[in-house]
Amino acid sequence: MSDAARGLFELTGRVIVATGGASGIGLGFLTGCAKQGADVVIWDKNSDGQDAALAGLREAGAGRTLALKVDVADEHQVIKAMADTVAAMGQVDCLLANAGFTTRAESFPDMTSEMYHELLAVNQHGAFYTLREAARHMRARAQAGEGGGSIVVTGSLSIYHGIQGMEHYSAAKGALSTMVKGMAVELGQYGIRVNMIAPGFIMTGMTADNPEAKPVIEHMAKITPLGRPGDPSDIEGPAAYLASDASKFQTGDILVIDGGRLVKNL
Repeated sequence: MSDAARGLFELTGRVIVATGGASGIGLGFLTGCAKQGADVVIWDKNSDGQDAALAGLREAGAGRTLALKVDVADEHQVIKAMADTVAAMGQVDCLLANAGFTTRAESFPDMTSEMYHELLAVNQHGAFYTLREAARHMRARAQAGEGGGSIVVTGSLSIYHGIQGMEHYSAAKGALSTMVKGMAVELGQYGIRVNMIAPGFIMTGMTADNPEAKPVIEHMAKITPLGRPGDPSDIEGPAAYLASDASKFQTGDILVIDGGRLVKNL
């Protein structure tokens, strides 16, 4: 893509990091930034697929690329990953805290402590480690006169809707939504913006290729005003917006990307 076409969302020379970045929403976010010329960095627990993801990002227009194997539930791995990223890329301009997974109990009374703590270790605590290291790095850069940055968190419509058996997942996302607000207030003085994206149902390759998921996909299409579920490409535009100076006055906000699902009454 030409520089003229990128225009407002130009990201050449910017370094963008996404946890869980080798697939799904994380890869969609990095792809949107790559199309604007960004340097992109994958942090992912699974090394499988990282090479293919990097190849796709380079094809999309990324400058420099890097992939690190990182389990965000391990605080020391996150601290090291940030140090390694800065050593290799020089800086981090935008970070997406996205790594996470879902589990579902039969009901809330049937949820085990193990299920609860296992999910929060990644979805909430892992995000905290990631966000803290990004904030530390960006604050230090700002104090050195090098500008701020953009921090983004992947949320969920479960912030707004109750889902039986997934109260632990909703709790993690809800906690992060309030953390975003506090960070935005505290870090604004350094020119650091902090926002959340709240995707609706997003199909990944695994979902699309699973015959058992077909009824779920059809149901989600039926209850979504735009008439279809989302896919990772629907994250690309919001990613370029939030990573670029186009969003330079937006912070402490939740950007819902759900095809209209949240505002539909029935």
